[in-house]
Amino acid sequence: MKNKEYVVLLIDDHPLITSAYKSALDYISKHNDTISFSINVAHDCDTANEKINQFSSSKKNLDIVFLDIRLPPSKDGKIVSGEDLGLKISKLLPFSKIIVSTTLNDNYRVRNIFKSINPIGFLTKNDINPESLVMAINSIIVNSPYYSKTILKLLRKEVSNDLSLDAIDRKLLYELSIGTMMKDLPEVLSLSLPALEKRKKRIKQIFNTESPYDKEMLQKAREKGFI
Repeated sequence: MKNKEYVVLLIDDHPLITSAYKSALDYISKHNDTISFSINVAHDCDTANEKINQFSSSKKNLDIVFLDIRLPPSKDGKIVSGEDLGLKISKLLPFSKIIVSTTLNDNYRVRNIFKSINPIGFLTKNDINPESLVMAINSIIVNSPYYSKTILKLLRKEVSNDLSLDAIDRKLLYELSIGTMMKDLPEVLSLSLPALEKRKKRIKQIFNTESPYDKEMLQKAREKGFI
C-alpha cells in the first residue's frame, strides 16, 4: 500500500517533454512502494492557469510543478510566459515545489528566474535524460534543491549588471513586441506614460542597447528569452 501520494502538475507545450516527466515519475513509483503520483498536465498557459486556480480555490495540495518558461502567451495576453505562471503559483500555492525546465541558456535570464520564482529545481532541456529527471524528482521529494549541470555552470558566470526585470517590465516588452504603441500602454499596464518610458529606458540600459528605437531592445529581449 502506498504511503504518500504526490500531486504533480506538468506544464510544457511539448507532449514529448511531459511524456518524459511521466516516465520518470512512473519509474520512481514502481521502484518505491511508499510513493505514488497523481499527475495533471497542461500544454498551454490558459490550461495551466485554470488548473492553478482550481487547486487554489479548492484548497487542494499541489506538491510538485514542472514549469516550462518559454510558453506562448495566454489568449488574453495577461500571462506572457511560464514565469508569470510561476509567480502565480508562488503566491496562491506557496508550498508547491517548482522545478523550472527551459531551453534558455543565458546566465542573466537564469538569474532573473531565480530572483522572481526561486525554484527548488532548475533544469535545461539539453541536460534532461531519464537519469537526471529521476535524480531531480528524488531530490525535490526530500526538499533538497536540484540544479542541472548547465544551470550550475551559468550560475558561476559573472553578471555585469545585477538589475532584474519584473512582471511589468516583461509585459511592457511583450506589448511592444506585438505592436502596441507606447501612447496606448497606460491603459494596458495601468501606469502613467512617463513611468513606462522610465522603465523602457532602464530596460535598454540593462540590455546595453544604444539605439533610440525599440527594435534592438526587443531583439535582445528575444535572445534572452524575455519574450
